[in-house]
Amino acid sequence: MLRPKIPVNPMPTGHAMPPAVIVEPTTVIPSASTPVQPFAPMTQAPAPARPTVQLTPGAVVAVAGMGVTVVLVVGAVLVSMLLAVAITGASVAICALVIRSILASDTRR
Repeated sequence: MLRPKIPVNPMPTGHAMPPAVIVEPTTVIPSASTPVQPFAPMTQAPAPARPTVQLTPGAVVAVAGMGVTVVLVVGAVLVSMLLAVAITGASVAICALVIRSILASDTRR
């Protein structure tokens, strides 16, 4: 009843490897009847469809202002997390001192 049943798969589902095919390189020998055409001269690539971005002085100031804002916000979040950890550590230390004091006073009595 509690024995696992292993399914029987009549067909393999993994990747089957194709048989190895050996390909030997061949050489192309141009005949005298077909003239050899010279390569076409290199041309310049076409200009990109969209223009390059040009920042105005106002846009530079706006981007710099946003960067400063992001740095200040991230800094405030990190400092507040550090403060929370410090307050938690101090309160745990105070609780440990109080519990130790209570246990020590019980053993003296």
